[in-house]
Amino acid sequence: MHGYAKLARGPHLFASTLHGLGYSAPEFLSWATILIEVLGGCSILFGAFVRLASVPLAATMIVAMLTVHLQFGFSSIKLISATSAGLSFGKPGYELNLLYLGCLCALAMGGPGPIAFDTVINKRRKRLNTQTPTQQPSEEGK
Repeated sequence: MHGYAKLARGPHLFASTLHGLGYSAPEFLSWATILIEVLGGCSILFGAFVRLASVPLAATMIVAMLTVHLQFGFSSIKLISATSAGLSFGKPGYELNLLYLGCLCALAMGGPGPIAFDTVINKRRKRLNTQTPTQQPSEEGK
C-alpha cells in the first residue's frame, strides 16, 4: 500500500523527499523503493518468493526506520488533540517498522502458509519428482 501511495502521488514527489533527506540519485531510489514495495508486497500477499522478497522489503523498513522514524520515538500513534473537527496526530515513530520487520522475519523463517503460491508449487514439484518413470505421462499424451 505504501508503494502504491508513492506511485499514485507521483514518484517525483517521493524523489524530492529523498533529495531533502540527502540521498544521492533520488530519482533512482524513488523508483527502486516503489518497485520493491509494490512487487514485494504483492509477493508477500500471494505467498510467492516470500523469502526472497523479504530481504529488500526488510532493507527498506530498516532505512525508513533509521532515517525518518527513529527521531520521533517508539510509538507509532501520537494523539495531539481531539476536537470537534476530529483527531490530530503527531509524527509516527518506529513501532510499525519493527512490527513489519518482525512479520517479515516470521514469514521468512516459517515460510508461507499452506495455500501460498510457493507451497502449491513446491508440493507439485515434489509430487512430480516422486513419480516413477512408468507413472509419468507419456510423450504421446502431451
